[in-house]
Amino acid sequence: MVVAGAISGGLTIASGIFGASSAKKARRRAEGEARARAAELAALERSRQAIINPYEGVKDVSSLASDLTGMVSNPYASLGVATKAAEFQAEQADMSLANTLDTLQQTGAGAGGATALAQAALQSKKEISANIEQQEAANQKLRAQGESEMQQIKMNEAQRIQEVKMSEAQRVQNAEVAGKQFMFDVRETREVAKMNRVAGQVDNAQAQAARARADQTGAITGMLGGLSSIASSMGAGGAFGGGGAQAAGRGALAGASSDIRLKKNIKKIGVSESNINIYSFEYKDDKYGKGKWQGVMSHEVPQNAVLQDENGYDIVDYSLIDVEFKQI
Repeated sequence: MVVAGAISGGLTIASGIFGASSAKKARRRAEGEARARAAELAALERSRQAIINPYEGVKDVSSLASDLTGMVSNPYASLGVATKAAEFQAEQADMSLANTLDTLQQTGAGAGGATALAQAALQSKKEISANIEQQEAANQKLRAQGESEMQQIKMNEAQRIQEVKMSEAQRVQNAEVAGKQFMFDVRETREVAKMNRVAGQVDNAQAQAARARADQTGAITGMLGGLSSIASSMGAGGAFGGGGAQAAGRGALAGASSDIRLKKNIKKIGVSESNINIYSFEYKDDKYGKGKWQGVMSHEVPQNAVLQDENGYDIVDYSLIDVEFKQI
């Protein structure tokens, strides 16, 4: 039974050592992957595009509209009265009357003939004057009408060009705003999707690391149980020297003993990358190890790496921390 217990304990120790080593490698890989993905996620968050105002470049285009009232004028403002015809008529009537009077005086005709002649001459001149005045009035009216039509055409064309300019300016601005908004939305969608993927990878890596730590702790616990089984078997049977076997079992357990109560001549010699203090020390009892050693103090390391032996002293699983336990 003693031999069977020792064999069983040895197999348990071997299995624990192998399992702990394998779990340690898996944990380190998973933790490294988690750190890498977390760093990538942080980089993605830092490099996200700045929030923009797509309407920032919108400008006031009201300056394209101009006051067209300066183009408007009254085409009838310059119309004049046809006085030339009236003046000509008066002059002709006076001349005709004078000539008629001279003729009558020379011929001795009566006053009635002179009056009739003067009236005929006056009527003739009136008709000429009226005709000239009608022509001048008609010409002025046509000129005014043509000017009015021309101004209306110019006004309509100016308004059309102005509307085209303002409409085009607004179209360009709307297109610029829509383009900026589209580009921002597309980039934001892509960045958020990538961040979500990386965040998922971080969660997965952290979960793998947690499982590996649990497997490693289980393997270490099994190994210690195997050591205890060997020590118990050898102590009970006495076939391997009783007390010597128990001491050997305790020595195996003490290989990672890091309880400050067991140590002397403690000196701090460094700090690990994870900010764990590193010490040199000697064991008070040579059964835990002779000479000077490098290691940690159990109360300064994460508690998931600390176990206790059968005597209540702390044992540190150095595979879970970044400090090497060795003799120096």
